Amino acid sequence: MHTIAILAFDGVVPSDLALPCDLFARVRLRDGRAPYDVRVCAATKDVRTGAFDLRARWGLRAVNTADTIFVPGVADPRHATPPAILRTLQRAARRGARVASICSGAFILAEAGLLDGLRATTHWLGAPELARRYPKIAVDPNVLFVDNGRILTSAGAAAGLDLCLHMVRCDHGSAVAADAARMAVMPLERTGGQAQFIAHEPPTPDAHGASLEPVLRWLERNDDASLTLEDISRRARMSVRTLCRRFREQTGTTPLQYLLRARVRRGQCLLETTDESIERIAYDVGFGSPTTFRTAFQRIVSTSPKAYRNAFRALTPPGR
Repeated sequence: MHTIAILAFDGVVPSDLALPCDLFARVRLRDGRAPYDVRVCAATKDVRTGAFDLRARWGLRAVNTADTIFVPGVADPRHATPPAILRTLQRAARRGARVASICSGAFILAEAGLLDGLRATTHWLGAPELARRYPKIAVDPNVLFVDNGRILTSAGAAAGLDLCLHMVRCDHGSAVAADAARMAVMPLERTGGQAQFIAHEPPTPDAHGASLEPVLRWLERNDDASLTLEDISRRARMSVRTLCRRFREQTGTTPLQYLLRARVRRGQCLLETTDESIERIAYDVGFGSPTTFRTAFQRIVSTSPKAYRNAFRALTPPGR
């Protein structure tokens, strides 16, 4: 039987801990056998989660023989992880165990050094901080999970389910994973990625970005206009070369890419809140054609405008 150890520690996010507990415990093979032995393991018997305390049945020694180790999210990733947890993860990685994180659990894997040189993800809100603190990690905020073979990471909350189902499929095939997905009342695979769940607010310039603040707000207000680099540079009162350099320094992108993303963000809002056709929205937000809008939307949001509207359209009409 495949043993799964789920780490519990002070400050653990309870839902992240419960998610793999519940899903793997419910998995059944086609002959009805349970293929997983799920254990919650902690360095201390009692664990504080904030809303309540829990008592772990197994200690960290049980992790040493586990086939898969899960690291749930931590409420405050700024807090140092107990050294015993880090050592346990490092030993597990050295012996070839499969190690996976959910949401901000990626910060703990990073602190243990297990993500150096790898691609990884976490909740989109924490992705910039993970990349800043651990520059050896290729942080991808646009995916639901990343599978590096023995080391896996997932984005926030529900993306942990996507990761768990992916692991079940790798272990026992699509039929078993599909049964587990039905038990969890979710599709075996979701289209798109984490980018579609990111809030519509524009990226904020860094601490030194005050000089671009007026032109960024102007771009947001005029994202439906046919603007060129020269138009933006005149508004910013600087040369095109200086404009591009400061945009790269302060927003991490180019002026025209910033404008493109602003248009797509407004398109997301209109898809969610209006009955306008996708063709009409494309023109409303400044795209020259619906095809151009669909292509840009797919590239930035990782799903189509139609699929996005189906997933995120409010159930009640605006104003009701």
